[in-house]
Amino acid sequence: MARLCQEANFFLPEDALAALITASEKEESPWGREILHHILENAAIAAREKIPLCQDCGITVVHLSIGQEVHIVGGPLFEAVQRGVSEGYTQGYLRASIVRQPFSARINTGDNTPPIVRYEIVPGDKLTISVMPKGEGAENGSRVAMLDPSKGRKGVVDFVIETIGRGGSSICPPLVVGVGIGGTAGRVMWQAKRALLRPIGSPNPDPEVADLENELLEKVNALGIGPQGLGGTTTALAVQADVSPCHIAALPVAVNPECHCARHKEAVL
Repeated sequence: MARLCQEANFFLPEDALAALITASEKEESPWGREILHHILENAAIAAREKIPLCQDCGITVVHLSIGQEVHIVGGPLFEAVQRGVSEGYTQGYLRASIVRQPFSARINTGDNTPPIVRYEIVPGDKLTISVMPKGEGAENGSRVAMLDPSKGRKGVVDFVIETIGRGGSSICPPLVVGVGIGGTAGRVMWQAKRALLRPIGSPNPDPEVADLENELLEKVNALGIGPQGLGGTTTALAVQADVSPCHIAALPVAVNPECHCARHKEAVL
């Protein structure tokens, strides 16, 4: 955990680098191209110097996929995860950004704990740890809606485009846009976050969902917000959706933007 926290903050993933390079070659706006070149230069400096890609080292979101044949010994799993986050942020000189009481004193915990941890039981005998430092600029652009089912696909598209348009430059484009559809109000936002763990630009295996992702990406980029809000054709590098069944009377939709520092690291035990 300590290593993953540091690596996620220091090293932009290969898929994000590739997407940014492609965007810099295709961006039509001179300002947009300039910003993309600066983003790539920033990533190179961070990797070389082992310093954070961004001053906001995020709230640490951890997804644990636990094989049903795995037996964890030596102490509580959550305590091990939390201790690793504390060590990683302290030893890596990463900014601690978590306050203990959100609505009053807001005293910093000092080591970026506690993390946000989600557990999922899956087949097999392995434990997969995915660490996502989620910067609050993009996270603050998140929204959930319980749409009337009659709104259908158009309602989903309109909500996503409205959300990204409202976020504008404050959510640090170019983005990877996580979209959750279905489930419940609580589950749908996690689906939107989970979609961000997929390799950037990898289509959903369901052809209908993949088609929706393509439509959303085209319409998000047509907003013209561009890199860092200075205008251009690259507002998003990808839109990635995670869909699950839902109640007949509901159509939950969530949008969870990820900034151009699309940070995440994974380990399999």
